[in-house]
Amino acid sequence: MKKIISYIAMSLNGKIAQSDGSVHWLESIPNPAKNDYGYGRFYDSIDTTIQGFSTYQQIIDWGIEFPYKGKNNYVLTRKQYVENTQDVTFIKTAHTNFIKQLKEEKGKDIWLIGGGQVNTLLLNDGLIDELRIFVMPIILTGGIQLFESMPNETFLELTDSVTYDTGVVALQYKVKYTSGKE
Repeated sequence: MKKIISYIAMSLNGKIAQSDGSVHWLESIPNPAKNDYGYGRFYDSIDTTIQGFSTYQQIIDWGIEFPYKGKNNYVLTRKQYVENTQDVTFIKTAHTNFIKQLKEEKGKDIWLIGGGQVNTLLLNDGLIDELRIFVMPIILTGGIQLFESMPNETFLELTDSVTYDTGVVALQYKVKYTSGKE
């Protein structure tokens, strides 16, 4: 069974993006050695991405080539008018049923890119297996929480932690269980 892994950076106060979805604040974190914090190794360990429509739109608005080419990319949305592209399949209904089936497929793990609403949806349904959170040394005044709306009480087991000389702290958790999903 594939695992769903949330691999994401957040501010010290739990924000994954500014209110407009921007993550440009990440570029302000000094990283003179150009450390990728294990991203390359992680990226090679997955064959699928999942993200919400707002996160997808933010990536498209960067005006760059789609960064996850060669992976199976799914965008969860309620927007019925969007059309699949060569890089992305839009899942418009039965989101959690689709994800459950996806986890049953053979292959590498699944990267839950975000955002906050999708993170909460999958957490509350007991579908996230692991959290790899990179706490950045910054406090944002507003923005999107790692888990938006009402996440269920969830118990985690710390499996690893790394402190980088940039001030970034990487925390890796296994999701033990979510209330109502034991």
